[in-house]
Amino acid sequence: MNWLTTARDLRRRKARERNERFVAEGVRTVEELARSPLTVDAVLYTGRAAADTRAGAVVAGLAARGVPALQVTDAEFDSAADTEHPQGVLAIARQPKRLLASLDPGAHARVLVLDAIQDPGNVGVLVRTAAALGATAVVALPGTVDLWNAKVVRSAAGTQFRFPAIDASVAELFEYLDRHDVALWGTAADGTPIDSARPPARLAVAVGNEGAGLSDALRARCSAVVSLPMSPDVESFNVAVAAGITLYALRP
Repeated sequence: MNWLTTARDLRRRKARERNERFVAEGVRTVEELARSPLTVDAVLYTGRAAADTRAGAVVAGLAARGVPALQVTDAEFDSAADTEHPQGVLAIARQPKRLLASLDPGAHARVLVLDAIQDPGNVGVLVRTAAALGATAVVALPGTVDLWNAKVVRSAAGTQFRFPAIDASVAELFEYLDRHDVALWGTAADGTPIDSARPPARLAVAVGNEGAGLSDALRARCSAVVSLPMSPDVESFNVAVAAGITLYALRP
């Protein structure tokens, strides 16, 4: 397989979905990938990266495990890179097969639901924040940017290599909530102040689109909608910040 061509192709969501692969770019992200249980198919690097201590070490480590390592020119690397100032190392890996139906909520669940979140930087931070705050999983509904978008992967600092971040339809989400008796709460500026909320043991928290908020279908399904206290001089929170505060406030 021509791994350089594959890396270029994987910049497109349809190609990632078809190949069930993604690209991890940058030294730190590739290091996290190398430490994860995911299958790494290939690593591409430049001469400059090979001369760098950290980048050279992660490339050599993957090569020692039998992962094909391909040195390319700076121009070739730039044609596959997603960053403005590439560090000269990227890896191609297999997406893990994760299904919402297989997720065990346990006795105390906190599931973060992303309802059409479109900024990849926000999605990456949301995944990382949910994992850091002990959430059970992140569920991305249709309209949300691809969880395996290169910027999402970088922003999450490789969190989803181990943490369950799962794509699901609205119908799949509702079926899961019903089957496991998981309540669904939403977040919105006109909701009930979170300080007075008494969350159940199993709870899914939905955050909505950066501009439009929660979709009508999801809001209609919520048994409660909560809001965060905020200065009247500020219009709104960033969605990732709001989700982090909400998850902390509603922790089991």
